[in-house]
Amino acid sequence: MKVEATPACIELIELLKSKHGDLMFHQSGGCCDGSSPMCYPLGEFKVGGQDVLVGEIGGCPFYMGKAQFGLWKHTDLTIDVVSGRGASFSLEIPEGKRFIVRSEICER
Repeated sequence: MKVEATPACIELIELLKSKHGDLMFHQSGGCCDGSSPMCYPLGEFKVGGQDVLVGEIGGCPFYMGKAQFGLWKHTDLTIDVVSGRGASFSLEIPEGKRFIVRSEICER
């Protein structure tokens, strides 16, 4: 699995860093936009033994719940941004944007 970010995603990450400092991302399989990456101030979301560090985007660690990783481990992820408000606690929501995942099955 690899995690990449679009230029629009990097631009939004830089804006959020200017407002909130260092950031982190977590992708769970749960409720509240669980299929959307959630952006938090670094350390605000407590990761544990059930989380996997799968990469980095825009200089920010990107974690995924272990169960979700088990299902997606053969998938490359591209994190992108769209206009609109998600129903989450993620930092981009007040900006009128939301992070989304675009995925592609790995051929390896």
